[in-house]
Amino acid sequence: MARSGIGLVYGGGSVGLMGELADAALGTGGRVTGVIPVGLFSREIGHTGLTELHEVASMHERKQLMYDLSDAFIALPGGLGTLEELAEVTTWSQLGLHRKPIVLLDVDAFWEPLITQLDRMVGVGLLKPANRDLVKRAQSAEEALGVLASAQPSHVEKWITAEDR
Repeated sequence: MARSGIGLVYGGGSVGLMGELADAALGTGGRVTGVIPVGLFSREIGHTGLTELHEVASMHERKQLMYDLSDAFIALPGGLGTLEELAEVTTWSQLGLHRKPIVLLDVDAFWEPLITQLDRMVGVGLLKPANRDLVKRAQSAEEALGVLASAQPSHVEKWITAEDR
């Protein structure tokens, strides 16, 4: 990322996969911005070596600021917070609130069950194929960056119409 001039915006922690990514980006001269709610810095073992750290009042403000500071989204394997953030930015894209690309970094087929579920939602008529296509998939970091570089998110005016039933 850093070698490509791409900055990282994330939750501001120093541990786990995102802490490793932040350290790697910083180690190659990258710009890393963390956004963390006041009070969570010590509980989440906040990163003290970031280029920039924003402390906000709530998780809602955290997500909004991370969204505002980002040009695209790559979801690495993660837990409920990752899944919730992914669902929110994808929903915002579906609603036409943004056209920022969204990519699942599918390391060791981690996201396969979610991809299967999205495809099932299309199959039963709960999700239009164009909205399913808002979420791209990549097998490696290099591929994810390539997907972002070429992404052109679509937007559908109506989600499901009477003709779709």
